[in-house]
Amino acid sequence: MSTPEQEIEYRQHRFSPPPGSTEIFLVRHGESAPARGDDPFELVDGQADPDLAPDGRDHARRVGERLAGERIDAIYVTTLRRTVQTAAPLAEKLGLTPVVEPDLREIHLGDWENGLFRKYTADGHPIVDRLWAEQRWDVIPGAESDEAFGARLRGALTRIAAAHPGQRIAVFTHGGVVGEVFAQASRSVERFAFLGADNGSISHLVVHGDNWIVRRFNDTAHLAAPLG
Repeated sequence: MSTPEQEIEYRQHRFSPPPGSTEIFLVRHGESAPARGDDPFELVDGQADPDLAPDGRDHARRVGERLAGERIDAIYVTTLRRTVQTAAPLAEKLGLTPVVEPDLREIHLGDWENGLFRKYTADGHPIVDRLWAEQRWDVIPGAESDEAFGARLRGALTRIAAAHPGQRIAVFTHGGVVGEVFAQASRSVERFAFLGADNGSISHLVVHGDNWIVRRFNDTAHLAAPLG
């Protein structure tokens, strides 16, 4: 006696990275030290280079714990020490030496470097209103142009992806960088749509040739932060 054929089931699609693509976890550095008018930050190539604040060191520890169980093939940092300090716990756990990628450093704020951006934002400087209305960093006097900023980030991530096909990379970088990268990846019409990634947050990008695929943005589960 024949039995009925088993019915074929079609499950929902589950994402998997395209063959040869590179998964990149972009980690915003932990909270950095506060700016004080009487104690300016050291500068690296004209950019402020503060240490991590105590809370920032806790962010670094939590990031290390979160990513230590993942397959991470390489770690990248920028020329600014807050990224190096944030990467240190994970690098120690995995036994990896971070690679410095200068082109993933933060947007250069020109005349508003060395803590002045924080001060003028808190003070309600009129150029801050222009910055958000026009969604351009270069309304700040002497600041890096948005086009130059976007091009150097795309160049850096393209080089990293080409060096690590089929691998998973942790990139410790900056809030402005995360915002610009995800605006490009999502083809957002608003350049600042992804500004505001939290200190110590993890965002996840898959790079496959010229195609950038967004997988997650501003993941803070490891920070025990409330939703908000």
